Amino acid sequence: MKVFEHEHPLDLIDLEEKYAHEKEESESDDDENNDLAIVESFRCHCHRCGRDITRYHKSYYKCSSDSCDYSIHKFCAELPSTFTHTTHNAHPLVLQKGYSKWRCDICQSHYNGQEIYYTCSSCPFDIDIDCVMVATEVIIHHPSHRHPLVPITRPILCKCDACGREHKGVFYHCTTCINFLVHSDCVSLPKTLILEQATDDAFSHTHPLTLSYSFPKEDQREKLYPRCIICDGYFYKTTTLWIYKCDKCWFYTHVACATSKDLVKTHKNFEDADYPNLLSLPFPYETYSMLKHISFKENGSQSTKDEGNLDHWSHQHKLTLVDTKECSDHITKQSSSSFSRRNLVHNPMKKIELLCNGCVRPITSIPFYMCADEGESCNFALHEWCTRLPDQVQNHPGHPQHTLLLRPKAIEHEPLGLFMCDVCSFKCNGFVYSCVECHYHIDVSCAFIPEQIRHEAHPNHLLWRTCEPRYEQSCRSWFIDLGWNYFSFRCRDCDFILHVGCALFLSQTIRHRFDKHPLKLSYLPIENHRSLYFCEICERQFDPKRWFYHCYECLQSIYCACAPIILECEKSLPFHDYRNVYSYVNVKFGGMHNIEDHPHPLSFLQGIEKDGHCHKCEQQLWGLFILKCLQCTFAIDLGCCESFT
Repeated sequence: MKVFEHEHPLDLIDLEEKYAHEKEESESDDDENNDLAIVESFRCHCHRCGRDITRYHKSYYKCSSDSCDYSIHKFCAELPSTFTHTTHNAHPLVLQKGYSKWRCDICQSHYNGQEIYYTCSSCPFDIDIDCVMVATEVIIHHPSHRHPLVPITRPILCKCDACGREHKGVFYHCTTCINFLVHSDCVSLPKTLILEQATDDAFSHTHPLTLSYSFPKEDQREKLYPRCIICDGYFYKTTTLWIYKCDKCWFYTHVACATSKDLVKTHKNFEDADYPNLLSLPFPYETYSMLKHISFKENGSQSTKDEGNLDHWSHQHKLTLVDTKECSDHITKQSSSSFSRRNLVHNPMKKIELLCNGCVRPITSIPFYMCADEGESCNFALHEWCTRLPDQVQNHPGHPQHTLLLRPKAIEHEPLGLFMCDVCSFKCNGFVYSCVECHYHIDVSCAFIPEQIRHEAHPNHLLWRTCEPRYEQSCRSWFIDLGWNYFSFRCRDCDFILHVGCALFLSQTIRHRFDKHPLKLSYLPIENHRSLYFCEICERQFDPKRWFYHCYECLQSIYCACAPIILECEKSLPFHDYRNVYSYVNVKFGGMHNIEDHPHPLSFLQGIEKDGHCHKCEQQLWGLFILKCLQCTFAIDLGCCESFT
């Protein structure tokens, strides 16, 4: 084959024969070395029409000279030297190469010269190759459809059945299936795609994404109805639209999102110098809290000098300061074995639990205060900084009209000081800031909630504290509507929203007795994790688009709501799917209590499945607050206790 604008002869290349083996290779997943390999679909540039040549064209012409990269579509090469168009049938049009600026009289496109086009030698009428191809109905065979596709005879404005968006231009349609229309840009989409190249680095992914021509509901159900990683939209309403996916990473995106050049990188919308006290979340580890952060900011890492014994307003016994290892050892030697055990700091790896009675966060290091009474019934302990809490909070954003007073327990609320925090909505039995007049109660961490934060899951934008209900918006941590929860952190530039509990109570790393390594908070499915996700604690499947903890050494995962459960797996709650933080993260269990209806002392516990039913109301106790006898099988719902000591 010879064309007038090129000096060398052209050879016909059969793409079907050349790439017949590719399908078999791409379907093989046995070779792990291929996981990170980029399998490129064939693609080159047509020197006549300027469009890409892909495998879907089945064949093309290539320059016979090895030193020349001239390529041309088969139908472009076989264009006739003269052509009669329906809109200009008075004279034949002649194929020629342009040398100056010109305009297509069909589509009104402007050109700078050097292009191949048809022109009338008798009158000023020119037409570009695109419009000629539309008029000549070039047939393509696309793998997305079982029938051949032909172009519509003139550019139109129409919705594309591949990407779901409205386009103006050349469409291909099926003459058998009347309603199937695909825009020419989508017809030439690559089979594999490196995401950062398509989106100008706004989004990226390690592996090449594979083009899929549908996303059936069955596949979506198996993957727990994933969302587009770019726009966060669902796929269940658009099962026939094309997507790009990486199944081994549970990574899915709409075709339109993956190829959008309108996307830009998420640049910082604030200057660090303007927010010198900006709180960066998540906290580095689970014992870190708002109160520790404030204490360290005011006093540094050094604690204030306190006396060895303290009479604190919150407790009936004296408190002893444990501030050195020698002090702890001295107390241990003078104490009973049971008391000695209570001196050990919180250590999930050794199944030792020690929670602060003020903020209900773990006590993992010295100094701290503990009850000096040697009775086994008292497990009272305080962080050193929790002994110095201010006695009141003014102008709290949730209740600015009244001053909130610090109390050891909520007044006129449930037994054992339990109350519902009006900021984070978690039950709590720690210290409380209260407005008794308005029955407004918040835990001590939520009393100092900042106006804005920065979070690792959305690092370049400030998240602002909001106090408005978000009934139709979901927390990014667990994708459940915030509902009547008034407090959240929200990005003002995009739709990123975090429930205040997910922001403050989910630390960056945790330690758990089920894994010898620290587990890291993950915001997306793990790369190369093709299988389903199961929690090591509750052994239930969970959705990896919700945040979870993961060990990259052992490849184990823990659902966030199960992470604080260090003693008994049975404490995993049956309703933990409705929030991503352990429901009782702000409750300290334990202690011994007496009631009139039972001769033995009872311990305050969380009910587990084997606790059965309440001895009084016969309600199932699983997941409830209960008082349980450790000497017999007696257990009672906390709400059924009329009086106790």
